[in-house]
Amino acid sequence: MKKDTRQTWFKEAKYGLFIHWGLYSILAGSYNGRQAPNISEWIMNHLDIPVMEYEKLAEKFNPTHFNADEYVKKAKAWGMKYIVFTAKHHDGFAMYHSQCNPYNVVDATPFRRDIVRELQLACEKHDVRLGLYYSHAQDWHDPDGYVAEKDNSKKNFNNYLEHKCIPQLRELLTSYGTISLIWFDTPLMMTRKESDKLVRLVKSYQPDCLVSGRVGNNRGDYLTTGDNFIPLLPYKGDWEVPATLNDTWGYKKGDQNWKSTDDIWTLLLKINGRGGNYLLNIGPDAEGRIPEETDRILTEMGKRIQVNSDAVYGTHALDTYHYDLDWALFTTKSHKVFIHVVKPVQRYSIHNVANHIEHASILESGEEVRFHQRKTCEGNTDWEFFVPNTYIGKNYFTIAVDIKEEEPIFEPLENWEFEL
Repeated sequence: MKKDTRQTWFKEAKYGLFIHWGLYSILAGSYNGRQAPNISEWIMNHLDIPVMEYEKLAEKFNPTHFNADEYVKKAKAWGMKYIVFTAKHHDGFAMYHSQCNPYNVVDATPFRRDIVRELQLACEKHDVRLGLYYSHAQDWHDPDGYVAEKDNSKKNFNNYLEHKCIPQLRELLTSYGTISLIWFDTPLMMTRKESDKLVRLVKSYQPDCLVSGRVGNNRGDYLTTGDNFIPLLPYKGDWEVPATLNDTWGYKKGDQNWKSTDDIWTLLLKINGRGGNYLLNIGPDAEGRIPEETDRILTEMGKRIQVNSDAVYGTHALDTYHYDLDWALFTTKSHKVFIHVVKPVQRYSIHNVANHIEHASILESGEEVRFHQRKTCEGNTDWEFFVPNTYIGKNYFTIAVDIKEEEPIFEPLENWEFEL
């Protein structure tokens, strides 16, 4: 059954910013000469760092370069419509002033500033929606919180749920203004009853607050895919892909395997064209600085989105197009098809589209694009476009096509039957 948030903002946003930031940023993927084997925010678990040792990191956490206003302004310039911030990750450390547990950024660090509060105010100021990530099942600091890949048989999970998880969620939902979504993660062994309890809690305080798919037991408001996993085919309903810019979520000094702007653009188009939202992550360092390469890539991405915004925001899933074009990707909205050129070609021809074209143009410049609609010698319908000379042989531009019909009509291949 497809998920429906019934919330226009989520359906139209298409692109959001994930921020993973916490004590793990201090370690930057390394502890006592050992390297985290993969994602750095799991370093406490993967390297078996004792709780009392990991706690000491709080004494060093003093990110004087953090500026919530700058974070939110950058997100907006990068083209993101919403932010999801790690209020508490699996390590159990709260990045806000929790009244029910002293293991938090105000009470346990020399920084003594409520980061979630500052982000809340900055988001309100700049009209960006705020969502909060909260690790509801895993808590490696609390003796009764679940720990992935470890023995949890002797834990009293309900004790953690009632005395830390639920009280902290209540704090976040009642003290930090409008929260657009709660991004739960890794439900592990949680029961349906426990997942339902958290969903009811969220809705009781903020009925319009969305609940991510990873609350567990298929109880979320929308589907959350696997990390960096994109559905192969269009998927009707509301869904989101959480994704990394390199190979980690939290800051990892040695990870320089950055995706390029072209990579990010292509992924965004695939996700949007298949009906989803792209939640792309950054990992600030221990000082609160956004890595320079992150800023460079996403600033370039923001500029590309700005001139192609009509082909991103408010788009929805297309039906399956039966040819695999290596040079083009599609997005759509009512009476429009956007053809995104991602590889230089000399001829812009698309078979098996039965719509009637009313107008075509280069989206970023508004220049008119001539076109022919015809039948090929083989009897296929064909669209052929003749772009201005300055665009021939270029890539990463968009042809905006106005069509008479509401939706694209992709014809099946002759005498072929697809079972999708």
